[in-house]
Amino acid sequence: MLVLIMAGGQGSRLRMGEKPLVTICGTPMLSYVIDAFASAGHEVVVVASHRTPFTKNWCRAQGVALYEAEGLGYVEDIRAAAAEDLGEAGTPFFTCVSDLPCLAPDIVAGVEDAWRRAGTPACSTWVPRDLCEEHGCRTQYMETVDGVPACPAGINILTAGGLDGPEEELRLLLHDRRLVFNINTREELALVQEYLCQKRVP
Repeated sequence: MLVLIMAGGQGSRLRMGEKPLVTICGTPMLSYVIDAFASAGHEVVVVASHRTPFTKNWCRAQGVALYEAEGLGYVEDIRAAAAEDLGEAGTPFFTCVSDLPCLAPDIVAGVEDAWRRAGTPACSTWVPRDLCEEHGCRTQYMETVDGVPACPAGINILTAGGLDGPEEELRLLLHDRRLVFNINTREELALVQEYLCQKRVP
């Protein structure tokens, strides 16, 4: 399945330049997300914009497929990239934020499996708010999913041709610590640095 990794925003809250290239344990955040989807067997396209010129250069240097969006907005850039790279209506695809460095292939496979079993055109993923707060991470946007206050995890499945209106979707609640680390502040960056770098210690 095609994956659109959204990397066209300014990352103004983090104030460290282009957020997709902020390094954790010496590796850009974007690279963690690309590796998770690629290892799960998916084809990755990074969606960048004029706001992220160094991210575009990094993708070209790494041989990563790139779509240069106009940077009109998150949803608008998804629509434009999907029209360019998918074309045919009815084709499902992943979208994912670029600042989810603890994403792993087993999470990706689990989301896809749950979506296929549900049989819906779309899938959104959510993390319990309490789990986010337990690990000191963001709770800026919240909805109730399966009776639980939850924050969006940033991984979605959509279907080409159905983006102009609401699609029936599976709202998938994932009790997985790795998905709370959606990096928007330096405090969250420090938390994930500690988590990931400790995992790499032999």
